[in-house]
Amino acid sequence: MAGVGSVWLAALLGFGILARYTEHMLSLAAGALLATAFMHLLPEAFESQVSADLLFPTLLAGLIFFFLLDKAELWHHGHEHHHGHHHDHGAHQHSSGGSWAILTGDSVHCFGDGVLIASAFVADMRLGVVAALAVLMHEVPHHMGDLAVLRQASDNRRMAFLKVSLAGALTAMGGLVGYFLVAELKAYLPYFLAIASSSFLYVALADLIPQLQKKLSARETAAQIIWLLVGMGMVTLASHLTHSSH
Repeated sequence: MAGVGSVWLAALLGFGILARYTEHMLSLAAGALLATAFMHLLPEAFESQVSADLLFPTLLAGLIFFFLLDKAELWHHGHEHHHGHHHDHGAHQHSSGGSWAILTGDSVHCFGDGVLIASAFVADMRLGVVAALAVLMHEVPHHMGDLAVLRQASDNRRMAFLKVSLAGALTAMGGLVGYFLVAELKAYLPYFLAIASSSFLYVALADLIPQLQKKLSARETAAQIIWLLVGMGMVTLASHLTHSSH
């Protein structure tokens, strides 16, 4: 659902009549990610026997790692295409020759998302559902950018949709691998949760929020804040619903 479902939603938004709500999806995704990290994953990690003196450095190391990963991707694209466009999940700016590079990066990203979701599920069913919802939300604007780039490369909407869907399906493979990996390493689960949190925080604060930081009217700013709160509310609601049925 988180992997392929996010691609379907991206296609609905990017190709369909809901394209005008893309800006609101960024706010929604940011709210969902921040709520998941601060209200669910981190509290679960800190409830363990592992001390804060170890978990906070893990969180910091995760943030630095994702920063360096983003830098490496920017350098690669800039070197390959001889430009230095700003990295933007909502609207990637690459030449048609970069379509396979985008698919490869997307596949690795989706596989990693599956591992992170599995880590949350091993800790608690409620956390797993919340993490899956957050991944689905933040992957939608990302996949919208991927679909746009592939459309430019081949002008074939159906093929672009199929390729990104296959990449999204690797989330399930990552989930299976992650489940058995985390089950064997339960003592390290708090560290997995901290790294998952750093991933969500980095995407929200370094990728999504900057796209929202532009001069807008009071009404547009209010809409951003409302959709940000809606994203947080959705995650919190999903958490309570799954907790009550767990």
